[in-house]
Amino acid sequence: VRVVESGGGLVQPGGSLRLSCAASGFTFSMYVMSWYRQVSGKGRELVAEIASAGVSTTYADSVKGRFSIFRDNAKNTVWLQMNSLKSEDTAVYYCRANYLSRNYWGQGTQVTVSS
Repeated sequence: VRVVESGGGLVQPGGSLRLSCAASGFTFSMYVMSWYRQVSGKGRELVAEIASAGVSTTYADSVKGRFSIFRDNAKNTVWLQMNSLKSEDTAVYYCRANYLSRNYWGQGTQVTVSS
């Protein structure tokens, strides 16, 4: 099983980034896919989630209207489009795959929002 995030980096406030999460080794289309983030010294926070078929999505209040999660089950990939970034969005972003009691996590990608 592999879950690999990419696309993080340094961006100025107000800018945009698109994170990617490529998965393999399991039946991607059955899994709920989520993006979490974690700031050093704090717990991991759910940012956005998308149902297996891609119809239903959920967002943290702090990112509603700025972030979008979408997936392509044919490509075993989920993305997080982040617009209007703020300094408080700085964190390590993790991708999670969940199906019943099974959870797979990526290694994380750093997003830093700073001028």
